[in-house]
This record gives sequence, structure tokens and C-alpha cells, in this order.
Amino acid sequence: MRIIAGSARGTRLKTLRGTSTRPTADRIKESLFSVLSSREMISGRRVLDIFSGTGALALEALSRGADSAVAVDKSTGRLIRENGEITCLSERLEVIRGDVLAVLERLSAEGRRFDLVFSDPPYRKGLTERALELLARGGLMDEGGVICAEVAAGEEILPPEGLEVIRELRYGKTTKILLLARAAVRNEDV
Repeated sequence: MRIIAGSARGTRLKTLRGTSTRPTADRIKESLFSVLSSREMISGRRVLDIFSGTGALALEALSRGADSAVAVDKSTGRLIRENGEITCLSERLEVIRGDVLAVLERLSAEGRRFDLVFSDPPYRKGLTERALELLARGGLMDEGGVICAEVAAGEEILPPEGLEVIRELRYGKTTKILLLARAAVRNEDV
């Protein structure tokens, strides 16, 4: 696993042995960041990477010009910090180790806001839906912000009230990424 583009391009990231994390494959990451770059969703943005694992998505965004990133994971805080040091991006990276859903509640209570959120929880455990609900109602997303939620290819996710799927990216038989944004207000809703 490596940083694909930007200031830390080519830097190899440390990973955990075994199957306790499921890093986003480089080809998926490259495709996702191509879509985000075309929408001008990286440079100058505040990023939140939840269920962060190695921190690869937060670090890729920082390498490509994001202003800051918060990486949250229950058990890999030290690994994310090490990868921040390896990439020379640690000055703009905040690492929070803890239960992701509890951290989202805390960030919301602190009034923190983000432009771009990456969510890559373990598949089929209901964590995507719970995280999206907190993001939708917690005031964590800035106007025009986008959530990138990685899920199993066959997993059906219904966005909570206030969010809508704006694009779906499929990668083989195992993975899809939903791009979600705040739902548009319709005239009849006003």
C-alpha cells in the first residue's frame, strides 16, 4: 500500500499483519481520488477519515492538498501516527483512537465541521448506517460536503434523512463506494 499522488507520492505505508484491517486497494483509491479531484473536492478541504485503519485515505487526501485531516479508529492510532510521520504529513493530521460512533458524537458536540468524509467500516455489521445517521444529524458536514462510504458490493444502504446518494462506484464483485451529499431541499419541502 502506498500514497498514489501529491507531496508524499510513492511512500509505502505500514500495515497490520493479518485480517484485522481491510485496507482500500490502491486501484480503488486511485479511482476514488480521480472522481474527487474532478469535483475539486480535495485541495483546501477538511477531511474526516472514520474506521481509518492505516490512515491511507486521510494521508492520500493530505498528500493531494487537503488542509487538515482527522483519522479515527478504535485500535490503530499508533499505526496511523507512524504513517503520518513516514509521509511527513503528521503536522496536518489529528489521530483519535476510540470508538468511532462515540467520537462522532464528541466531534459534533465540539462543533467540528468537515468537507470530505471517508467511511470504511467492517462490512455488513450495520456500522455504515449508524455512522451515516450521526453524520446526517450531527452537523459535522459543511454545505457542499461529500461522504465516501465504502461497503460490500451486495450491501444495500439506505441513506438516512438529510443525505442522498449522488454517485455509486463499483469495483468488481466485492466493493462499492457510495458518494453521499446533503439532500437537496425541494420546493414542496419549504
